[in-house]
Amino acid sequence: MIKTLGLISAIILPLWNIPLIIRIIKRRSSKDISLLWALGVWFCLLGMFPAGLLSTDIVWKTFNIINLVLFTVVTIYVIIYHKGE
Repeated sequence: MIKTLGLISAIILPLWNIPLIIRIIKRRSSKDISLLWALGVWFCLLGMFPAGLLSTDIVWKTFNIINLVLFTVVTIYVIIYHKGE
């Protein structure tokens, strides 16, 4: 039960990046998001990624993969819209 709840949470938590992505696209601005913060978080996620892939813990592995993918999209849009500001 605990493992299942953890796995569901590991899938849902990174999905909160989607409203952020949509908000950036709709406003055509990422002015309220620090470029340094976005890159810092992304590099930390990238640094944790190999450990996530090697882990036998399905919750950690799932969270790591989904979070890196979705936060990569956030970071790309932050970079794109920071260039125009």
